[in-house]
Amino acid sequence: MSVAVLARALNVARSTVQARLERLESSGIIAGYTLRLGTAAAKGRIRATVLLSVDPRAQAGVITRLRAIAELDSAHTTSGRFDLLLQVTAETTAALDDILDQIGAIPGIRSSESLIHLSQKVQRAGQQDA
Repeated sequence: MSVAVLARALNVARSTVQARLERLESSGIIAGYTLRLGTAAAKGRIRATVLLSVDPRAQAGVITRLRAIAELDSAHTTSGRFDLLLQVTAETTAALDDILDQIGAIPGIRSSESLIHLSQKVQRAGQQDA
């Protein structure tokens, strides 16, 4: 939403909205801006969560290799049975299979488990569309 549209919606001056945004940015409350795909753009794409067990000494190298995979949306360290939780998106099941093969071939990965997302039942404000 543009600053002008936001100002109209809030019934305040554009400069008021701009000043407030600048304060939120400089204080670190707003860390940046991003593009969120709408449901039309995401439709037909296959999403999966990939759980990885990684050799402890290999984690830095694994993360470096994962960054090179364009279809990787996010990677999180975790506690528990798995070391990393990945979110990946692919155009087709064949493409997803290739991505999983790429991930599995990274040195230092001991095991993986993949969970394919079927349908979204709950979405909280600020989270991406499925």
